[in-house]
Amino acid sequence: MRYIVAWRAMVFDAPTRRVVAILLSGLMLTLFGGLMVVAWQNGMLGSMLGLGLGTGWLIGAIGWAAARTPLLPPAPAPADMAPRGPPLHALFDQIPLPLLRIEGRSARALNRAGRTLFATDDRLPSPPPALFEPQESRLRHEGRSWRIERVEAGPERALAMLIDVEAERRTAEAHADSEMIDILGHELLNGLSPIVSLADSAVMAAERQDARLHGILATLARRIEGLERFTRAYRTLARLPDPVRNPFKVAELAVDLARLFEQRFGSGVALSMAVPDGLIGRCDRDQMTQALWALLQNAAEAALGGAVAPQVTLTAAMDGPSLRFAITDSGGGVAGPERARIFRPFHTTKPDGSGIGLTLARRIARAHGGDLTLLPVATTTFALAIPGE
Repeated sequence: MRYIVAWRAMVFDAPTRRVVAILLSGLMLTLFGGLMVVAWQNGMLGSMLGLGLGTGWLIGAIGWAAARTPLLPPAPAPADMAPRGPPLHALFDQIPLPLLRIEGRSARALNRAGRTLFATDDRLPSPPPALFEPQESRLRHEGRSWRIERVEAGPERALAMLIDVEAERRTAEAHADSEMIDILGHELLNGLSPIVSLADSAVMAAERQDARLHGILATLARRIEGLERFTRAYRTLARLPDPVRNPFKVAELAVDLARLFEQRFGSGVALSMAVPDGLIGRCDRDQMTQALWALLQNAAEAALGGAVAPQVTLTAAMDGPSLRFAITDSGGGVAGPERARIFRPFHTTKPDGSGIGLTLARRIARAHGGDLTLLPVATTTFALAIPGE
């Protein structure tokens, strides 16, 4: 087997084929000459002629194969002969965001969007200084704010993409508006459909002097009240004013919340608080009261639906530069699929819920430069953090 592999390698190797062809040609010529002498001596001229023709054909075939085989293997095709796609600059021009190449203290526009923004064909005449600072992520140019997405390519070399912050914001707002309109349309139709049906039933009951008319009208009134609460909740969410930040004692805010909680839930839900006496917050106290009260109501209602004694806890403390509130409850927790939807406007799992409380609390937190999150822990815990100063 080893010899067969070696023979195949020799046969299919181009330089070897040429050498073998030359040797076989010489061997065939020598053999043909010897056979001619033997045939002449024995009077076999016909056989000699046939043998000569066959040998000539064989020698010609070998010579032809040798002539077609190059002595050296073919050189690889040069790189510039390889198939080409569209030029790189043409691909860059299809990108709608400005692309820049930064080298040292100079910058060049790599695509049409970059050349248009800086009114140049190549090098930027007066590049913004923020382009040359790796720690900078924003720049201001032509009255617009841009976010810098940077890819380092070596010492003082980088590729930068500029993203219009205002365009991003408009896109996000358009998406939010579209989602809000879809939600409003769904909720309003859900509220109006039974009202229309009840109104028709009331008309028919009045015409027939039906004794059920009073019950139908009572149900109709409750449905109208529910739709009114929904509309008021939406107006509260849509018209939230900018926060007015003033310093206040967090302990006093906690006392006010405890009174509200006792009036609303009495002894049905136990409330415990851990708030340092000297803790000072700087935010819109009215809005923060509204946000924390929404969280406490949500926690109490969840605790009442749990399998253990209802318990709600409110804690407040400074966490680095942030003022942090945490609200926990003894309820059954938030199901996995619900965690992604609980902050959506008007989403609720409660029969009489408006789906506004958590959304409003998060919006208030974000208006203060903070956020509201549901922590990934076993006990249901909402954490509201805002800047302390």
